[in-house]
Amino acid sequence: MPNWNALKSLNHHSLAELFESDSDRVSKMTIEIAGLRIDMSKTHLADEQLSAFQAIAKEMDLLGKREALLAGAVINPTEERSALHIAERGLGNEQAVAEAKVLQGRMKALIEAIDAGAMGDVEHILHVGIGGSALGPKLLMDALGREDAKYDIAIVSNVDGAAMAEAIKDFDPQKTLLAVASKTFTTTETLMNAQSAMDWMTEGGVSDALGRVIALTANPEKALEFGIDESRILPFNENVGGRYSLWCSIGFPAAIGLGWDAYTEILRGAAAMDAHFTNSDIIDNAPVLAAFADLYYTQVKGAQTRAIFAYDERLRLLPDYLQQLEMESNGKSVTSKGEPLDYVSSPITWGGVGTDAQHAVFQLLHQGTHLIPAEFIASKTPGHDFAPIHHETLLTHCFAQGAALMAGRDNADKARAYQGNRPSVTILVDDVTPASLGALIAYYEHRVFVNAVLLAINPFDQYGVELGKEIAKKISNEGPSGFDPSTSALMKAAFD
Repeated sequence: MPNWNALKSLNHHSLAELFESDSDRVSKMTIEIAGLRIDMSKTHLADEQLSAFQAIAKEMDLLGKREALLAGAVINPTEERSALHIAERGLGNEQAVAEAKVLQGRMKALIEAIDAGAMGDVEHILHVGIGGSALGPKLLMDALGREDAKYDIAIVSNVDGAAMAEAIKDFDPQKTLLAVASKTFTTTETLMNAQSAMDWMTEGGVSDALGRVIALTANPEKALEFGIDESRILPFNENVGGRYSLWCSIGFPAAIGLGWDAYTEILRGAAAMDAHFTNSDIIDNAPVLAAFADLYYTQVKGAQTRAIFAYDERLRLLPDYLQQLEMESNGKSVTSKGEPLDYVSSPITWGGVGTDAQHAVFQLLHQGTHLIPAEFIASKTPGHDFAPIHHETLLTHCFAQGAALMAGRDNADKARAYQGNRPSVTILVDDVTPASLGALIAYYEHRVFVNAVLLAINPFDQYGVELGKEIAKKISNEGPSGFDPSTSALMKAAFD
């Protein structure tokens, strides 16, 4: 691990001082790419910190790790795998790119057949998955499919039957297709929901429920064992991680719901960010600079959380999506070599939607004792046809929050004083389009990767979810005996 103490020993200027000393700070710290304007000028990164981080990046071989990622080398050492999500967007390892195109062509052909009526009268798509097999498609459809989706699409992840009941309450079982998304096709919650959905279809008069099931998986053999015909299995490479999988067949709900052209625009936007990340110098590289800021606040300033606020209702699920992307990727306690970390890894990612969040949690951001770097995401173009004052007010509030966090305000009554000098980043998109959303998600993916490289951890495994699953199976198989007294008492209270 690099000597972070050297970074801590540097001069640390206030935000006001940084702007006063450099009239070009906004232009230097703002990057425009793929319809996104990423303004990092309200962070505490000065020339000294940027130089120190560049030295750390060199020591940790960031450029070499980036090349390894793109080349399809083993970048996930614990599972001895590459990470091929970028290949789904057409960049990187040539063989992986070619395979991705073939599988995307297969998905396109199935969608065209469904559109043409090959599977009967279809009005509804029920997608069941969990984690990365649900969060990505749900984000895409909520952001882009509010008005002109070709089908009614519901995405169910929670094993709580109430979630399934809510999803299908207005669906006709005889006009519903079921998409089962599971990388391994062994995920307990997903297969339970799939079986319940097929039972509902059978009870609704569907004679062959399995005949209306599509599998989205990296384990097609298991899907075949489940009983799904090979023509309705859409495979993807097992080296595409779950939380990076909306670019492959896991994105089926978006591809069929938004249309193939829109789906390819999502890929195109992500590819534009890939090219920026791949070809830009470190000092002009948006994901790299963002990771520098992340690490400055966690490693130097001791920030434990990072807050993300979408000032656009279409992006309301983005904080949820980023929670998994960031915390499941970088929430680790050992290095990629298995050595214990003696520094913090991922901050806790949380957030909400402006302006709702302003009246719920911003008190803590402005006057609380915690240092919480904030990120604001807004669109220049509204997602509605109401009077322009709605959008103007929304953007005004968004920009005002960053300004207030930075400026603060003194007051003799300390209860009314604002400390100020609190950091924020603002991302302004031209519009919430398939291309801009693809670029935005890819930006966060690369940012997570850079954070991981500089922290010497592996962002592509997620063993932290295994133990709870194992204990849940043990509880199901063995009952309340053999557990701690609290767990045993809870089971007896619930099940007796």
